[in-house]
Amino acid sequence: MYNKYCTKSKQSSFFWIFSIVLIFAACRTKPTAPPYTIVQSVVEDSCMVVAGQPLASKVGVEILRQGGNAVDAVIATQFALAVVHPRAGNIGGGGFMVVRMADGAADALDYREQAPAAARRDMYLDSTGTVVEQLSKVGHLAVGVPGTVAGMEAAFNKYSQLKDWKALLAPAIKLAAEGYKITQSEADRLNKFKEQFEKYNENAAPFVRKQPWNMGDLLVQKDLARTLTRISDRGAKGFYEGETAGLIVAEMQRGGGLITLEDLKNYRIKWRAPIVSNYKNYKVITMPPSSSGGVALSQMLEMIEPFPIADYGFQSAKAVHVIAEAERRVYADRSKYLGDSDFYPVPIDSLLDSTYLAMRMADFDPAKAAVSDSLSSGNFKRVESFETTHTSIVDSEGNAVSVTTTLNLNYGSKVLVEGGGFFLNDEMDDFSAKPGVPNFFGLIGAEANAIEPGKRMLSSMTPTIVEKDGKLFMVLGAPGGSTIITAVLQTFLNVAEYKMPLDKAVAAPRFHHQWLPDEIKVEPTAIDTLERKKLWDMGHHLHEVKRMALIKAVQVLPDGKLHGAADPRNPDDHAEGF
Repeated sequence: MYNKYCTKSKQSSFFWIFSIVLIFAACRTKPTAPPYTIVQSVVEDSCMVVAGQPLASKVGVEILRQGGNAVDAVIATQFALAVVHPRAGNIGGGGFMVVRMADGAADALDYREQAPAAARRDMYLDSTGTVVEQLSKVGHLAVGVPGTVAGMEAAFNKYSQLKDWKALLAPAIKLAAEGYKITQSEADRLNKFKEQFEKYNENAAPFVRKQPWNMGDLLVQKDLARTLTRISDRGAKGFYEGETAGLIVAEMQRGGGLITLEDLKNYRIKWRAPIVSNYKNYKVITMPPSSSGGVALSQMLEMIEPFPIADYGFQSAKAVHVIAEAERRVYADRSKYLGDSDFYPVPIDSLLDSTYLAMRMADFDPAKAAVSDSLSSGNFKRVESFETTHTSIVDSEGNAVSVTTTLNLNYGSKVLVEGGGFFLNDEMDDFSAKPGVPNFFGLIGAEANAIEPGKRMLSSMTPTIVEKDGKLFMVLGAPGGSTIITAVLQTFLNVAEYKMPLDKAVAAPRFHHQWLPDEIKVEPTAIDTLERKKLWDMGHHLHEVKRMALIKAVQVLPDGKLHGAADPRNPDDHAEGF
């Protein structure tokens, strides 16, 4: 009887202890539902914003509702992204903006980072002349002088309709000061990079904490709110001078970086003439150097145009072969000729010359792949002239803006400006540390992209606006390192040649060739098995990768409505309009 009673007592105690544990665990369990409703394909009547995080898209839409134009909306969206998308949205990096106003006038704004005055062409080489890879990728020596804040102010001064700078900063300041709930992908990245944040910073709060981050946790950024307030009060001077500039320089001195107060004060944006080319009845308006994207995209389109790729079929071996061979030749040209046109005489006119492009494809063999090692950049007489984020916006007047901005890798250099609350870029890796040695994305460079003080490093960012029959047709761009250019190309061709709806065109699997390494990168569902075998038989080498580039696009439909499409490869990309 005693034993029976004891057994029951133990069972009862176990039951209550187990119940208490379950209740305690339930109380600590984080919500499983995402903190935001994310829409990746939507059609609206008059305005559309597609950006890398839903709160940022909503900020842009609200500015449009207040009477701002597409430029106002993109400025507010960019500052919001600096808060809610810290791995790529930024004030510590730079980017490119392509603008097409409703009257057809087009412009291009280069606010790419610049090398500090103390930068030297051999700064990432050891005593034997070997590249010390990590120096240009992480830590203080990897940082270029940021351009984002100067770029946003320049765009505001030239194109703002709202004429209220403080109103464009207010949403970002509120998000930073009050906090926002992070998504699962952001929680995963904050956890993944915790050790690097701790390695390169004395104090990485608020991004580092004792317990792991979970979806739905509140991220409050008080230091960033104060930095944004200074920018709100003083414009670009609130970043490049005064307290914020002092914090950046102190951070540089703490970690052996190069940026000085003079570097910050001397930073300048550049308004440039866009690259404009034609493909059948489409006009493509895109970014000139220091982006390689516009030149490369325009070259590829002209090389491909003579071939009936629509008749060949979507991702048939014949179509992929043509496109990959064009990509191969263009990336070979990129490696030799493209760089900052303020420092190197980039032969844009020659690279885009129809005779030259026909010559580049003259040795194209429809039955056989070329060999990259035996295919160099072209020769001519000079005629002249992943992590990143993108935003595409169209307003009710028909003004369109395509902006790609970056810190380069996730959270850039991993260096957080102490007291400033923002990460600094690692864009110095986009220079050619040594001719013939690839950067993080495997891209080869030469003298055109060598490191020089004040020079802008070459980029693959390709913000693009397309007209059809003289009217606005599409706005698109992407993050994704070296795959940006080919993703923009294929998304456009998916709509123009294969007649896909925009959301299907954005989601369609992709492939990519960049000359070296000599292979076609393919997403897992790209190019079916039979067509892959045909490509192998032609001599192509295929290498499967998880994903490439994250397109954000807007298309003007025949009835005048706007179709916004965010890339399903990134669960946080969001399209919203009205």
